Amino acid sequence: MLMLSSRFNDTPVLSLQTGTRIAQTVRALVDPSNLTICAFEVEGQLLVEQPSFLRVDEIREIGSLGMIVDGSDDLVGLDDVIKLRKLYDLKFELIGMPVITEQKQKLGKVEEYTLESGSFVIQQLRVKRGLLRGLTDTGLLINRAQVISITDNEIIVQGTAKHLKAAMPVMEATRHEYVNPFRKQSPQVETSDTY
Repeated sequence: MLMLSSRFNDTPVLSLQTGTRIAQTVRALVDPSNLTICAFEVEGQLLVEQPSFLRVDEIREIGSLGMIVDGSDDLVGLDDVIKLRKLYDLKFELIGMPVITEQKQKLGKVEEYTLESGSFVIQQLRVKRGLLRGLTDTGLLINRAQVISITDNEIIVQGTAKHLKAAMPVMEATRHEYVNPFRKQSPQVETSDTY
């Protein structure tokens, strides 16, 4: 299922062991080499290490209450996983990153992104146009297949500004909460096999 990145801002992290909130997300650690979220930096009063991280592999479920994990043991410190240390030191922030075309045309800045909830792979970038262009259009959606490269200062995408604007104008998405069908409280029909 595709989800907006804003869905993960200040999201509670809940423990199955204790049934309580153990932390909340602060920010996502995005790997710019493959546009995936590797972990979420978390904070909370019960955490032993600062900063602490929740690796996406440890998330059992994402629901209306937040992210559910087995317990506080699923949270790791900065030096527990080498890759997390590298991404943390990189200080890469996808939100606010300028987006340009191959021809060096400025498209705007990343305002939000859409990701696949199971794999945490970023699928689309929502680009907010500049002040003047923002008056006439709503923005752009850039598919991950259109991203050519990501540098320290900008994201370079295929196509021209006109081509991108005509192909993918942004439509405001409505947020839907989906109910897990296996959690419905519906009576089960008893069946008996008589021969």
